[in-house]
Amino acid sequence: MEKKSTYSISELATEFDITTRSIRFYEDQGLLSPRRRGQTRIYSRQDRVRLKLILRGKRLGFSLAETRELFDLWDETLSGSEKQLSLLLDKILERKAALEQQLNDIAMVRLELESAETRCTDALKELASKKKQKANLD
Repeated sequence: MEKKSTYSISELATEFDITTRSIRFYEDQGLLSPRRRGQTRIYSRQDRVRLKLILRGKRLGFSLAETRELFDLWDETLSGSEKQLSLLLDKILERKAALEQQLNDIAMVRLELESAETRCTDALKELASKKKQKANLD
């Protein structure tokens, strides 16, 4: 299968299931740099790979600023760098720690909700019991 060397904005939008507006936004943020032929944007293989990495980073919780920082480090050399890999590893560890904290927070909120649910259920049972006793006395 022959790999394409250039892509239109609509081809990338379709491939990655995003809007053309999103792609233009990433371009405005300096993350993509398509060539232009008149008003037409022509995206390279590198732009396609960058778009894929932007979307992967977004799924992993990286900000666009963090993604830009990684791209900038990559662009400093021909094949990336130890600095880039170290920074990426730091970002991954930070994200994992943040997710772990969120999991702990979710577990705590769940326990509090379960406790509140039990108290409400018990209070309703007690009210129903008191109503029944009062009805039996009347």
